[in-house]
Amino acid sequence: MSNASGWGLTARLISKHFGVLGDRISSAIANFDPETATEADRDRLADTLRATAQVLASARSSFEKEHKDVVSLRELIANDEKATATLAERLAAGKISEATVTMFCDELEANKSRLPQEIQEEADAKAYMDELQKIIDALSKQLAEFDAQAKKALQQLAAAQAQKDLQSMRAERQSQLAGLTGMKGNSTALNALTRRAQEVSNEAEGMRIVADIGQKPLDQAAEIDAIRKSVQNDTSGETALQRLQRLSGKPAAA
Repeated sequence: MSNASGWGLTARLISKHFGVLGDRISSAIANFDPETATEADRDRLADTLRATAQVLASARSSFEKEHKDVVSLRELIANDEKATATLAERLAAGKISEATVTMFCDELEANKSRLPQEIQEEADAKAYMDELQKIIDALSKQLAEFDAQAKKALQQLAAAQAQKDLQSMRAERQSQLAGLTGMKGNSTALNALTRRAQEVSNEAEGMRIVADIGQKPLDQAAEIDAIRKSVQNDTSGETALQRLQRLSGKPAAA
């Protein structure tokens, strides 16, 4: 039974005993679509399931009572039928009054005539219980389908969120790398440091050139002095006469 009309008999059966509940159940089963239902729809369906379960519990109790009544009545009729032979013997022997036998027969006939009705009531109670069980099964199935759809949707949502987080992380890393690359090639601070280093290098080179220029006369003077010293006569071994001649500026005698 998958549509509203399919549950018509069940709804009428329930309405006969419980009024509005029959319409609620029929509507809940017919209109509930697990793929499009909301959480509120599920709550209403679950509430209907709980209410129906209570009805089913009551229906089971009623069926058990009807079944016991039928069993007891049948056993009573069977025992009375067995007792008829004994009563006939006692009546023939004058051991029991005819009025008593008549009363017994009246009760046996009444029980036999009541048995079909009791059997029908038992059958009705069973049919009602079985219909309610079908409804419980249908409601349970729809709830299970809804929960399965919800679980699937949650899994898809979790997967989508994980993918979103992954892409967000990738974008953030790409942004960081792009920033570092840009800093490497176009950093104002690095460019300024580079220019300053070049300026200092130029200043150092200029100072070296100036120092070299100033040092050159000093080096030349030192070189001349060294030459003068190298050509001076060694007087450490001259005699007194030689010294006098050297100092006089006259050439020494041969």
